[in-house]
Amino acid sequence: QVHLVESGGGSAHAGGSLRLSCAASGRTFSRRFMGWFRQAPGKGSEFVARINWTGDSTYYADSLKGRFTISRDNAKSTLYLQMNSLKPEDTAVYYCAAAGEAKLVLTTAASEFDYWGQGTQVTVSS
Repeated sequence: QVHLVESGGGSAHAGGSLRLSCAASGRTFSRRFMGWFRQAPGKGSEFVARINWTGDSTYYADSLKGRFTISRDNAKSTLYLQMNSLKPEDTAVYYCAAAGEAKLVLTTAASEFDYWGQGTQVTVSS
């Protein structure tokens, strides 16, 4: 069982930056693929990024490449999402997710991930 808690959301102006954090409980963080998803008002869940166990392999939604950066600190059992050049269309609830222990994740499907945080709101104004 993994408990995930996001933080760092809030409000920003277009062009600004925010960094989200996701603290994981337990001792298996370093053996789990991690991901970020988001859900905008009235829309379905959208894949943002994923990262492998060691942090040396990342994958992003095409529309977010170059603006968002996913990273992890296994010593702190924490996942991050650095968001730069924010746009109003980035407004959404952002969720971190953990895959099963030692599971290789090669898709962007939410179903690949077994544990989810409660989400943190990001609001970007123009």
